[in-house]
Amino acid sequence: MRTIVTTMRNEAPFVLEWLSYHRAIGFTDFVIYSNDCEDGTDLMLDRLQDMGFVHHVPNPRRGKKPVQWTALKRAANHPAVKRAEWVFVTDVDEFLNIHAGDGRLDDLFAARPDADGFMITWRMFGANGQVQFRDDLVTRQFTAAAPDRLLWPWRAVQFKSLFRNTDAGVTLGIHRPKHPEGANPGWVDDNGETAHMVRGTVNLHQKQRYGLAQINHYALGSIESFLVKVARGKPNHSDDAIDLAYWLDRNFNEVTDTSILRHDTETAKGVADLMSDSVISKLHHDGVAWRHDKIRSLMLVSDSFYLFARILQSSMTRPLPLDQQTRLLHQLFAMRSAQVE
Repeated sequence: MRTIVTTMRNEAPFVLEWLSYHRAIGFTDFVIYSNDCEDGTDLMLDRLQDMGFVHHVPNPRRGKKPVQWTALKRAANHPAVKRAEWVFVTDVDEFLNIHAGDGRLDDLFAARPDADGFMITWRMFGANGQVQFRDDLVTRQFTAAAPDRLLWPWRAVQFKSLFRNTDAGVTLGIHRPKHPEGANPGWVDDNGETAHMVRGTVNLHQKQRYGLAQINHYALGSIESFLVKVARGKPNHSDDAIDLAYWLDRNFNEVTDTSILRHDTETAKGVADLMSDSVISKLHHDGVAWRHDKIRSLMLVSDSFYLFARILQSSMTRPLPLDQQTRLLHQLFAMRSAQVE
């Protein structure tokens, strides 16, 4: 079993593509926790569970604890996680894009059969100049991305972990698992080079990234869809704002990357097959209609309207020269060290 664990809220327009794509590259099980949905995402997941495609677990917000952490704690005891050979904790706006071989899990594992885990770095895909939300495959709409050498902003090059589920003491985490004291698993990075689990969530180096794989991170979408994300907030840090700074740190459109589209035919067929179910089709279209309505209502709110206008005014984010990115990192470390002292 190769299991994905994720959380969702108000993601109905995007579920079918994300599910179809990851099934196409070799994942077998999907453990999905939903919370406080208004657009029918939870109902769609119920139907997909009835059809045998996912395991859906309602995870409503309770108290102040972030829902994503609550879900991961619960997921550790889910049968599809406990029995899994490989586990991948990810989000619906993240697509594992494997460059090795034919771009499937088997090809990634064959490239480093000795690996116990892969630290796979995000590659940010910007808005690509798109303003309106459209009901089309995300992987087709957004093909402009960050370069393959990047250090700053550091939040743009965090990694997620695909790892062997061989240790009963492993605790699931958003970016990486937490192993028991003394454990030293054999991990590799997204170039397939042997790496130790780094502290934090970033593997900082100036080398070219993504030799074996990358995570296509569609963190923004169109400007209109971004407003919905802002209104929702973060599932792991509910008090942290998603704002103009968030947009500027992620709106990289420096290079064209269509490598994920080698799975386009299979992904589109998977979506079409799921949409042939009348219940799924209605829930998808209802979710699209909800998002359009939500966008219209947000545009009547001052904060959302001005954010929309300021994003329109802003230019695409350009990567700084690598030497300047390095200096910023050193300055960041110095600042944090001074704050600790």
